[in-house]
Amino acid sequence: MLRILAIFALAASTGAPATAESLKAQYSISLIGLPLGSATLSAEIGPGYTIEAYTKLSGVASMVSNSKGGAKAAGAFANGRPAPASYATTASNSETTRTVRMALGGGAVKGVDISPPFEEKPGRVPLAETHKRGVVDPLSALVMQVPAGQPAVGPAACNRTLPVFDGYTRFDVTLAYVGTRNVKTAGYAGPVSVCAARYVPIAGHRPDRPGTKFMAENRQMEAWLAPVGTTGVVVPYRIAVRTMVGTTVIEAKEFVVSGQTQKAAQSR
Repeated sequence: MLRILAIFALAASTGAPATAESLKAQYSISLIGLPLGSATLSAEIGPGYTIEAYTKLSGVASMVSNSKGGAKAAGAFANGRPAPASYATTASNSETTRTVRMALGGGAVKGVDISPPFEEKPGRVPLAETHKRGVVDPLSALVMQVPAGQPAVGPAACNRTLPVFDGYTRFDVTLAYVGTRNVKTAGYAGPVSVCAARYVPIAGHRPDRPGTKFMAENRQMEAWLAPVGTTGVVVPYRIAVRTMVGTTVIEAKEFVVSGQTQKAAQSR
């Protein structure tokens, strides 16, 4: 599920956070309307940023797969986009636990450690060093800056191409503005930007896999982006992705900025 969250990321834009804010968000995860688990997202947004996420399956899903995962990332904002410095994620199920760590600088990957390493399988599109440049890690990618002078809710929040490297695959996600919705949950009431999304695999994947082909052709993906106070940054409020077994929805049940109830989206 962290990968689903991470797919809705950030590409280059301009501007810088106007203020520092803290975000605490709680999400429910469902599949075809059935409860699947939960996720949490915590972030400190300012000239620099730190962000943490955690997911866990629950209910009937936990009887099938006792999966959980967590991730942390830190960096700064430069030229209107995040400049990650570090990223780490650990995912586990009933069979194995795997940790991925990355060091980054200047928008490029400086080092990757995957433990235990993935099994080499034939048919993967080879990764080149060029695939590790001009990228963001999946978690840093969740903090999306809106260009300076543009409202935090509207086309400028969505329209971008997203370069993501997760340590072993490189992919783009394109976001395109669809409209706005008014939402209300604990900590936030106001409009969000609705973005249509497309997944574009680039390297590290196996193009012959049915799942890869399905996602590359999938036109039923969208993200709703909510502003983080007055920082000029937006993060996912809701994500809906059609999968081969039904639609997965991740939606905020709590979205609290700086410990205060945010009444409405604000423009800069």
